[in-house]
Amino acid sequence: MAVFTKISKSEIEFFLKDYAIGNLVSFEGIVKGTENTNYKVVTTKDNYILTLLEKRVEPEELPFFMGLQKELAANGFACPLPIKNKENSVINKLKNKNAVIISFLQGENLSTVNNEHCRELGEKIAEFTNITKTLNLSRSNGLGYDAWVNIYDSFKNVKDSTYEEYLQILDKELIFLKDNWPINLPKAIIHADLFIDNVLFTDNKISGIIDFYFSCNDFIAYELALTINAWCFNENGKFNYENFNSLIIGFNNISSLNNEEKESMNILLRGAAVRILVTRLHDKIFHPNDALVELKNPKEYLNILKWHQNNKNLNI
Repeated sequence: MAVFTKISKSEIEFFLKDYAIGNLVSFEGIVKGTENTNYKVVTTKDNYILTLLEKRVEPEELPFFMGLQKELAANGFACPLPIKNKENSVINKLKNKNAVIISFLQGENLSTVNNEHCRELGEKIAEFTNITKTLNLSRSNGLGYDAWVNIYDSFKNVKDSTYEEYLQILDKELIFLKDNWPINLPKAIIHADLFIDNVLFTDNKISGIIDFYFSCNDFIAYELALTINAWCFNENGKFNYENFNSLIIGFNNISSLNNEEKESMNILLRGAAVRILVTRLHDKIFHPNDALVELKNPKEYLNILKWHQNNKNLNI
């Protein structure tokens, strides 16, 4: 979550007139995250999240994201529910941008991650993909290999020596991934963005998963790879084996990986690292000066990528 577009009190009040969710009491921008504009909106009825869809969300894909959350909630999975306006429309316009209001989930982001948190998250990934592999919804991964290359091409000629190591490593790694990426692994709809700020906890138990705007059909093992990178390293690139083992144990409590998925995991982990690395580099190089947003450090994912290049036999 983040704030790219500033919204006034009067603009929110006017927008809320189309909804039956009470009158505006207060609102505040949510700075965490990097993709869309988010405000917490408190009304006389309840708390909500107002989201303006920004750069990487295509308007025609919004029904998929809204439908996915409805299906998950219908299956007992804790996630926000999209709110319809008085015209029964979920996707509406605010400041010439697509905007949605979703229910507000109770819970907090973790400040420190331990192995029990990771075990819980492993179970949630298994629950999520067990539900979504049978859903009649489909969206291709807009941040797959071709997108990594396109994003990399957008900044690879940057005239700044501080990026030299990044560019040298990415040049070779992108070729390696093209030659080695797996083809036929089991798929489901995956969340594809299970960072710590998208998982809410209450009393050390997961109370909800939020921010589904990267969700897509892709390998279940790739979801695990993205999550391992986000939850099992510290900021200096040191790997936490206890968190990793707990995440896999949690997943295996409900589901399992086949041998081909296990054998492909190093490649998936490296690809998952490259995906985040190129997007963080892009956002740092092309960061708008007036955006109220916390930039993520690309060096963190450079270190993660280098770790996987040197440690190819994780015991899954």
